Amino acid sequence: MLIPKLLWPLLVYEICSTTVEAIEAKINKFTRRWLGLLPGLTDVATYCRKAKLRLPLKSILEEYKCGKARLLSMLEDSEDPVVKTVQPTIKTGRKWKVVEAVDEAKECLKI
Repeated sequence: MLIPKLLWPLLVYEICSTTVEAIEAKINKFTRRWLGLLPGLTDVATYCRKAKLRLPLKSILEEYKCGKARLLSMLEDSEDPVVKTVQPTIKTGRKWKVVEAVDEAKECLKI
């Protein structure tokens, strides 16, 4: 319930990926304390989809990256001629670039 409320502002505003990582760390700390998880339990156990004991949690950073990639693809493939000519830029910080990630995914699809 918290993630859908967080995703819209993350998608609309220009927030860098390091800020999203910090938000995720704070939420992860609170969630671990609330669930009573041991401190030694790794994030793989909480976010893994194939584990026997999996929690219904999603990584906010992964959802942020998927949302930004979806937004870029939607803007690039728009049928509106004004949107196509403007080519809006989506800023995501220095660590992760959405344009590079989408281009890499398209190259993998071609192969």
